[in-house]
Amino acid sequence: MSVEARLQALGITLPTPAAPVANYVPWQVQGGLVYVSGQLPLLDGTPQSVGVVGDTVSVEAARDAARLCAVNLLAQVRVACGGSLDRVRQVVRLAGFVNAVPGFTQHPQILNGASDLMVEVLREKGRHVRVAVGVASLPLGVPVEVEGLFAIE
Repeated sequence: MSVEARLQALGITLPTPAAPVANYVPWQVQGGLVYVSGQLPLLDGTPQSVGVVGDTVSVEAARDAARLCAVNLLAQVRVACGGSLDRVRQVVRLAGFVNAVPGFTQHPQILNGASDLMVEVLREKGRHVRVAVGVASLPLGVPVEVEGLFAIE
């Protein structure tokens, strides 16, 4: 089954990727790797979740936001691959940043939203190494941001 067919079976529609809001590029291909800039939980350019995890945002809502970040990552990778996610050989690494209250320790559970999506969509090719860290704030006040590194054919 192609990746596009799997996305359809899962009911996932990849959006048109968001354009950068500053002086950077959304992705870069180097030596068979696609480096994707951090993606926010945006839908049609609008944050779908805003706030601080452990205060105004629940772990479950933040996990959903991380999943949306992963959807946006895949949208960027599809463009980088000329329109075909079947070129993805492996998700190499995800790095997630969680805007959380001091003392919060459930960062990995939140990033599971992104990690689980990669495995659902790409199967074994979706397994990756990962880092999940807490931060004091994120752009647009979102609770989570995820960046990625993908090996492609």
